[in-house]
Amino acid sequence: MKVSIVTLFFVLCTLVSFGQENSSYRSSLMKLIQISGSELAYKGAVSQMISMFKQQQSNVPEEFWNELSAEMNKDVTNQLLNLLVPVYQKHLTEQDILGVVAFYKTPVGKKFAEKTPLITQESMTAGQEWGKEIGLKIVQKLKEKGYSQN
Repeated sequence: MKVSIVTLFFVLCTLVSFGQENSSYRSSLMKLIQISGSELAYKGAVSQMISMFKQQQSNVPEEFWNELSAEMNKDVTNQLLNLLVPVYQKHLTEQDILGVVAFYKTPVGKKFAEKTPLITQESMTAGQEWGKEIGLKIVQKLKEKGYSQN
């Protein structure tokens, strides 16, 4: 009986410790998401998705879309955080996260956070152009070697 009580005590202490560690990590990751501008990007993605549906469903009243938007944005960060904590924990320690947070507090970090959405958008456009060029080169090589039927 003593062994099982000691084992139970150890397991409970471990679970409490893990819960506190996870809570601390979660809090640090939340700081990172907020300071990096990612939280705004996530909310923007939700708004874009709602706008797409709104365009497809023009018969739905505006009130529905306003209520849906409020509901979806109410807890979007926490919902995403639940999914992201295990991913980040697999790759970064809490000290790593806090180091990145410290970077975002510097002038260059603030500028990087501010410019990231623009950089991402322009990079996607550049990547699409690059992909088209690669595709055209592949088609050209297939034709040169006689593998293309066109």
